[in-house]
Amino acid sequence: MEQPLTKNIITGKTLSLKEYEQAGGYAALRKVLKNNAPQEVQQMVKDSGLKGRGGAGFSTGIKWSFVPMDEDARHPKYLICNADEMEPGTFKDRLLLEGNPHQLLEGMILAAYAIKADISYVFLRWAYRKAAEIMEKSISDAYAAGYLGKNILGTGWNLEMYLHTGVGRYICGEETALLNALEGKRATPRAKPPFPQVSGLYGKPTIVNNVETLCCLPHIINNGAAWFKSLSASEDSGTKLYGVSGKVKRPGVWELPLGTTMREIIEEYAGGMANGYRLKGVLPGGASTDFLTEQHLDIKMDYASVAAAGSRLGTGTMIIMDDATCPIGFVHNLQHFFAQESCGWCTPCREGLPWVEKILLGLEKGKGSTEDIELLQMHTQYLGPGNTYCALAPGAMEPLQSALKYFKDDFVEHIEKHKCPYEV
Repeated sequence: MEQPLTKNIITGKTLSLKEYEQAGGYAALRKVLKNNAPQEVQQMVKDSGLKGRGGAGFSTGIKWSFVPMDEDARHPKYLICNADEMEPGTFKDRLLLEGNPHQLLEGMILAAYAIKADISYVFLRWAYRKAAEIMEKSISDAYAAGYLGKNILGTGWNLEMYLHTGVGRYICGEETALLNALEGKRATPRAKPPFPQVSGLYGKPTIVNNVETLCCLPHIINNGAAWFKSLSASEDSGTKLYGVSGKVKRPGVWELPLGTTMREIIEEYAGGMANGYRLKGVLPGGASTDFLTEQHLDIKMDYASVAAAGSRLGTGTMIIMDDATCPIGFVHNLQHFFAQESCGWCTPCREGLPWVEKILLGLEKGKGSTEDIELLQMHTQYLGPGNTYCALAPGAMEPLQSALKYFKDDFVEHIEKHKCPYEV
């Protein structure tokens, strides 16, 4: 089983520029700068079937194709790596940032070349302090080696790169809120259209891609689109970094073929449930995805299969809820997070999420009523897709609406017993 993204990563060690080059690093960049026009690189990525690994799952090549490429296109153009990774339960990008930073940098340079970008940014989560030190040094080393700056590898193409450390707002995972934050503004989402590919950072054409997405690019260029497709166990292409957290024997993150089943990831790689616990529910792609249960364990962890089961692949990092954990308390904890992280721009999100949190807290304290269940159901509709300015509130409603679907008996028991039945 090939693991291109993690094959050179050793726990606790960071691959240096020299070690990365010895492992074939920057060969893809040299290859395209010598042989391929930017649009040809776009086509290679489009042919590979690479989809965004940050949660949305949109075709990377198609996303790039929306950037104006004619001589009259406005410059500077921007390429931004979203390394914010604020989704609860998600820790896959940190492995790549700390373990093999030049893999990411080469991917960013390739993406920048593909859209004729002039300036690039790594937008990094504030808490990733070790990653910040590593990325700062790696960018400096790439400049010294001629992979960044003026006249890259003698081609006449210029690319500047900067590290930007965010202040820690979940909303910056939304790409237009990230752009506002980079501009020094309040991190609120923008109206679309115009889309960032046409009018993004400072009103110029901009592409925002996730860390894992960008790390795939050198391998696609070196090995070809057909090879990348062959790595998958489903109709989607490539490998995926899957993570598992919760009461399992071996929580962690693994690179596996896209389409590996949930059961295999949890039972074989994560070692199964910890002794004395049973699986009650799974958030398959981070905190803003719908619960799945034991009946779904044999589905493939790919975009279409997880969607058909009623959830989303998201970041591919599973949060396990065990049978000793109260579903209402679990969901209340998530809603507390989402309510805190709302940017406050639109009324449904700003007012609705604190209301949801208050109702759930009342249920946990034994002060709930049957009307509360109806109110929560109402919120899942009014805070759902199409009713808010961005996807934060609809994402927050996914664990709630699925908890009401699969664990409704727990809600009723809280009301009837006037307390949390999970309390010791």
